[in-house]
Amino acid sequence: MHGVGKDVLLAAFARAGFPEPALVTEQADPDPDFPTVAFPNPEEPGAMDLAFSTARETAPDLIIANDPDADRCAVAVRDGDDWRMLRGDEVGALLAAHLVRRGATGTFAESIVSSSLLGRIAEKAGLRHVETLTGFKWIARAEDLRYGYEEALGYCVDPDGVRDKDGITAALLITELASVLKEEGRTLLDLLDDLAVEHGLHATDQLSVRVQDLSLIAAAMRRLREQPPTGLAGLPITRTEDLTQGTDSLPPTDGLRYTLDGARVIVRPSGTEPKLKCYLEVVVPVATHTDLPEARAKATALLESIKRDLSTAAGI
Repeated sequence: MHGVGKDVLLAAFARAGFPEPALVTEQADPDPDFPTVAFPNPEEPGAMDLAFSTARETAPDLIIANDPDADRCAVAVRDGDDWRMLRGDEVGALLAAHLVRRGATGTFAESIVSSSLLGRIAEKAGLRHVETLTGFKWIARAEDLRYGYEEALGYCVDPDGVRDKDGITAALLITELASVLKEEGRTLLDLLDDLAVEHGLHATDQLSVRVQDLSLIAAAMRRLREQPPTGLAGLPITRTEDLTQGTDSLPPTDGLRYTLDGARVIVRPSGTEPKLKCYLEVVVPVATHTDLPEARAKATALLESIKRDLSTAAGI
């Protein structure tokens, strides 16, 4: 994405024995003006449009995008007649499941705003799981770290080589997983379905509000503390935590965490942008694969309802 990772990624893929990726020529070479995107982050709306256009012409198995310094990795897959980008939490779960299948041992770590599915996967595999504050300066400190991720497309899949988020090794590992699944006649979406049936459908979303006046963020946090909501989307809030007090496992940080019956919400000011960020997760039990469409519809409706109620409660 107009960054510096292309040559390293191409060399890594060649050494790993993968076919040479088809490049998005308009974005392949470094350009500090980032002329094809409003903001050079694969998460931003429109940033992947050229990749999708190239994929429609070249029909690959997988789309991979790195941000300009190649420490993040975005993944998109064919879904029906077109392509869609996977959420960071989906890629995080897929990589974890693949490492478990490969016999990985050690600690699986994630930031508190990432999906609780990682904990379910680690628990089933008998592995240690820890939550940290956001940022890899915290994730990388996890004792005996084997794998770490955060929902903002950051993955540490080889802590002995790169004890930080790294888009190159993550790209290699997700490509290896896609290759293994293809040999079995399956896809990354098939594995996501399997994880939903095994552990429950973990659906995540974000409510992110950009402001010009930073005092609006402080006012929203103050309102939530002084007039805390008792429920969201018709679900009662069973526990409210003010993270400025810290917890048994986390140092203090400016944030609020709400635990609901089948859902979780974390509200915090962004550490890098003038944004108030709200991280939402709902967990819907799934008995069989045939129940997945209904579970996804329920999860989508719940997430939208939580967004509306949280926006009202915060005054944003």
